Amino acid sequence: MKNLITILFVGLISFAANAQEKVAKIEFKETTIDYGVIEKGADGVRVFEFTNTGDAPLIITDVKSSCGCTVPKKPEGPIAPGKTGEISVKYDTNRVNPIRKTITVLSNAETPTVALKIKGEVIDPSKTSVLEKKSTSVMNQ
Repeated sequence: MKNLITILFVGLISFAANAQEKVAKIEFKETTIDYGVIEKGADGVRVFEFTNTGDAPLIITDVKSSCGCTVPKKPEGPIAPGKTGEISVKYDTNRVNPIRKTITVLSNAETPTVALKIKGEVIDPSKTSVLEKKSTSVMNQ
């Protein structure tokens, strides 16, 4: 009877050790997207692509933005090992200013928190600077 209990105990320990080895890993194609200089009202949607390089299903539990002007969208279901997924980010391009935002991804991956960044600048082409409006110098008038 002791031998049977010992064999079962050793079996459970080895099973638990094997179960712990399988882990999801998330690798992004790029962690920063540069919008460049875009016009007010332009398409503000960009996509971060990633791959589950681990050997367990990847579950993204939450995606948060550092600002209400940026709306991220996470994948709905688990991402199988070797498969790819996308996190889309929509920036409100009606705000004319430089873009410097962080999107935080939370998951069951080996590295559970990943910071993604977007950058760029939104300009309003209908508003030019005072210097650009002057075609002739005051001295020439």
